[in-house]
Amino acid sequence: MVKWLAALVSAAAMVSAGTAGLAAQAARTFTVRLSPVPVDGPPMMATIAGLGAATATLTGTQLVVSGTFKGLKSPATLLKLHRGIRGVRGPAIADLAAPQAALAGTFSATIELSASQADDLTRGRLYLQLYSEKAPEGNLWGWLLPQEVRR
Repeated sequence: MVKWLAALVSAAAMVSAGTAGLAAQAARTFTVRLSPVPVDGPPMMATIAGLGAATATLTGTQLVVSGTFKGLKSPATLLKLHRGIRGVRGPAIADLAAPQAALAGTFSATIELSASQADDLTRGRLYLQLYSEKAPEGNLWGWLLPQEVRR
């Protein structure tokens, strides 16, 4: 009877560990609204405009991002993933697939994050920044935030 109970407890522990591993791999969805970066003074205000949106899915540490943008005043050049608290610029941590050199378009990329970067994502500390020819310091930006679950 004791051996049978020990085997049952052991089996339950293995199932629990397996379930926890699967839960850790469950995909999480994030959304972002891209809007003009804040600028100082009229010279840059004339070059920064547009909007966009994206969805990102995190599975383990793999992040898949896809989105759109439109209304730029000069062609897009780069799209980067940055680390920073909301509303504050931070360092770029990854280059994403460069969007076509256009005033509007789509983008998509798959990025392997480190464990700490994945943690930053879940805490709202990662943002996308789209650059353009006349706004080399950034044109549009937005923080990746967990998608709300609606009931």
